[in-house]
Amino acid sequence: MISTPQDNESLSLPASAPCRLTLRKAEKLRHKSLVDSLFRDGGSVYVYPLRLVWRVMTAETLEASFRNGVPPRIGPLQMLITIPKKKRRRAVDRVLMRRRIRESYRLGREPLRMWLTAHPECRSLQMGFIYLADKNLDYKTISRKMELLLQKMLAAASQQTVCANESQSS
Repeated sequence: MISTPQDNESLSLPASAPCRLTLRKAEKLRHKSLVDSLFRDGGSVYVYPLRLVWRVMTAETLEASFRNGVPPRIGPLQMLITIPKKKRRRAVDRVLMRRRIRESYRLGREPLRMWLTAHPECRSLQMGFIYLADKNLDYKTISRKMELLLQKMLAAASQQTVCANESQSS
């Protein structure tokens, strides 16, 4: 027999329940000024078939990107995915690869969250994933490459923040 909660009982999750792995709107990079500055000033790492353009922003640089203050839904992690039409001509292929990249990012982004909590001076980490292959690759390959790409990016971001901290203290 299945027990149902009564009106006065609350449905609460246990304290050890993991956080939800959904991809919220605040995690999607959608402001033109942020996208333009990402591709203009961002660093880049590459693991075939993906290229990642990334940028770490402090609260001051994020504030300077907007005229009327920072919009309310700017998350600490933001990403966008682009599949060039020259590489994948058919829309169904572009959508399929976008879904595979999004899913592998969604499941593998926890190290990015931990890195951001370890670096409180970093307000936002923005990323743009570019798919470079001429054919559709399976999810397993995309997931493995995404993991390598994120590790490579975190190493570069850590080095950049260390260099920035040293130059500020001098």
